[in-house]
Amino acid sequence: MANVRDLKKDINYVLGDIIGAVSIWELTNPEKDNKKSQGIIDEAITTFDELIAKVNQKDVDNKKQHFTAVKAELEERGRKLIDQINTL
Repeated sequence: MANVRDLKKDINYVLGDIIGAVSIWELTNPEKDNKKSQGIIDEAITTFDELIAKVNQKDVDNKKQHFTAVKAELEERGRKLIDQINTL
């Protein structure tokens, strides 16, 4: 597995791209209600905070398994957010 720095970058890039996609949607659809899109942004920020906290967690027994689980959670939650963007 790649190092912790790369995992943090992946988290940052994935969730940053999701927030960027929502911002673009808001700019291209100014007549639509932004409550759902703001909810997606808030959820992305919360996800970022939670995943970074998990990466920085020091009291893990098996680091490789822990980081693999964090990466899988990033993929799962990222896909969920992308599905929410697609339903806007």
